[in-house]
Amino acid sequence: MNTPILPPILPPIPSDVLPASRRSFLKAGAAAATGFALGFHLPAMAQKAGPAPSDAVDINAWIRITPDNQVVCEVARAEMGQGTSTSLPMMLAEELECQWADVRMEFASVSEHLARNKVYVTFATGGSRGTRDSQAVMRKAGAVAREMLKAAAAQQWGVPVAEVVAKAGRVSHPASQRSLSYGALAAQAARQPVPESVKLKAPSEWGLIGKPIPRLDIPAKVNGSAVFGIDVRLPGMLYAAIVQCPVFGGAPASVDDGAVKNRRGVKKVVTGPDFVAVVADNWWRAQQAAKALKVSWDYKGQDKLDDAAVRKLLEAGTQAARPLRQVGDFAKAQAEAGAGKVVEAEYFVPYLSHFTLEPQNCTSLLQGDTLEVWAPTQNAEATLAVAAKTAGLPVQQVKVHRPYLGGGFGRRGGFQDFVRQSVQIAQALPGVPVKLLWSREEDMQHDFYRPAALYRQRAVLDAGGQLVAWQALLASQSIVAAIRPEALKNGQDFQAGESFHDMPYQVPALDVRHGLCDINVPVGFWRSVFHSQNPFARECFLDEVLAAAGKDPLQGRLDLLPPDSRDRKVLQAVASAAHWGQPLAKGRAQGLAVQDAYGSYAAAVVELSVSAQKVVTVHKVWVAVDPGHVANIDSARAQIEGNVIYALTTLFMSEINLRDGRVQQANLADYPLLQLRQTPQIIPILVPTGGEVWGGMGEPPYAPMSAAVANAIAKATGERLRQTPFSHAGYGLA
Repeated sequence: MNTPILPPILPPIPSDVLPASRRSFLKAGAAAATGFALGFHLPAMAQKAGPAPSDAVDINAWIRITPDNQVVCEVARAEMGQGTSTSLPMMLAEELECQWADVRMEFASVSEHLARNKVYVTFATGGSRGTRDSQAVMRKAGAVAREMLKAAAAQQWGVPVAEVVAKAGRVSHPASQRSLSYGALAAQAARQPVPESVKLKAPSEWGLIGKPIPRLDIPAKVNGSAVFGIDVRLPGMLYAAIVQCPVFGGAPASVDDGAVKNRRGVKKVVTGPDFVAVVADNWWRAQQAAKALKVSWDYKGQDKLDDAAVRKLLEAGTQAARPLRQVGDFAKAQAEAGAGKVVEAEYFVPYLSHFTLEPQNCTSLLQGDTLEVWAPTQNAEATLAVAAKTAGLPVQQVKVHRPYLGGGFGRRGGFQDFVRQSVQIAQALPGVPVKLLWSREEDMQHDFYRPAALYRQRAVLDAGGQLVAWQALLASQSIVAAIRPEALKNGQDFQAGESFHDMPYQVPALDVRHGLCDINVPVGFWRSVFHSQNPFARECFLDEVLAAAGKDPLQGRLDLLPPDSRDRKVLQAVASAAHWGQPLAKGRAQGLAVQDAYGSYAAAVVELSVSAQKVVTVHKVWVAVDPGHVANIDSARAQIEGNVIYALTTLFMSEINLRDGRVQQANLADYPLLQLRQTPQIIPILVPTGGEVWGGMGEPPYAPMSAAVANAIAKATGERLRQTPFSHAGYGLA
């Protein structure tokens, strides 16, 4: 990945007062005619090539206020259904004191970003960072603009600025009962000096943040006017369908296109380093021709890998695992446990596909020494870099257009394979726009999968039933090793061990190790990354340990958590909402789990029943999340619901299998999705603690779900499920 999908965490806001940017503000040359354009950026001399000055502020926000009082907020983050394109304008509008009905958003230009010395810091959208990493600058931008508008009004009226008030898109002077709209003041505001500091509202003063605000992108998505990557249409556009080597890392050895090159509508057959594409006047003709190609592939000796081989490599990884965290002496604690119990278990999770609703696609147009790309991307800066490198052009001669994304989940972030292929195809047809669209089968079988992982755990209980020692040996591939090797510490991938090496439970002796495995399967960030799988092994095993100690799953966890733990808060909130411990309807059982991820803390209770034929009916799911602050309650609840559906799908139905180096799944027939009739009642519970912490919402609700479901099944049946999907043990959803 050229730009990490998980960018560095920004420092928290220390108080309600932030210094204004030390840079000058962007002032539109035609401000008098078009209104007020505002953004933090480098002065002209600092925009030259070379390092930025030490006082440069790298986080930026642009605001445009038009004469008719419209406030345009430019958003650098991608919108893929998570609601960031609404929550970020909410932050700006909160401090600007404009009317929400006057706010609209536009996607920021990555070319402008680079021209202004990376004014937006990053375009990467992932790791549940869209709102939490941008909220500070958006709020600050709104506050600065508000003060400049007030200064303009005070200057025009000849009164002290302390006597004017900004509210609802107008600046008023109560003493003289005069007022002006922001649009009327915009041009004069653009000429005001930038205030030295701005005071941000306290959470108790918020009028927008934390409210259920309808999303700005929904109307266009409902009426069909929203443009996704797959919707891009250009004059004279051609369409490309692609076939890729069925074995990872393979390449075309020879291509016989004799049977297709004279077909109706076929314009060209393009052979790339790892694909063959057919370009035609519509996608159906291109796809049918691509299927008819006779391609001989060079598998490069990688066509023997199968599920059994993967399992053996993971087993070897656990045996060679190296320490991630060690507290106390596990061996000594085990020896001193005396008449206590030792609990051992092995857990396994398979590879998973992202299965985005919109298959991978990209449209490219190469004209002379300029390139335009239309890409549904989670990281427009990475898209720009890959497109420019592929075309052999400076980034200044490449323009990236940003349509909506039909799902991302990490697939469209750092791994820009679809962009590279699109540009390579466009190079073969200069002057002609070409849209590359993968088939669902290509999308399924050429993904960057969630890594398979194996967990071998051992816990020691003393004679009194107290947990005194816990050992976890983990094994998986590393995601960051391929894209950000600098993130490894002494050759160890701490991300792969998250939820284990940073577990909140207080255990006298803790031994967490991880083994890096070299397996010829491309892996990548997947919704909540290792927090989607590691909590399954951790929280299920803890339930086993607590059962062996004769303890209630809730109370047993609370006993292991520090008194001021946020994990404790969400556990208690979800347990209270689900009436944990109270009698249930006949045949029903509950399971729970807790896990922190991406700055937020989440806990789930699942209530279900299981028939004699192992048919599972999930009746209710409660998920409590503490994200510090909630930007948009409506979007937060939707994220919880989406995570629950995503989790149930993967738990019961999803896995990627390998045979002869090939992925066996191809489409919905063998990689099904949860159906509406199988979806339980979902009860979202938001318990923000406030303070200076802003956590994520796009992924944390997934983290406790797998274990909560498995723990409920164990309670209902007495059978402990240690491998997903649960269909391996004969369980299915009603």
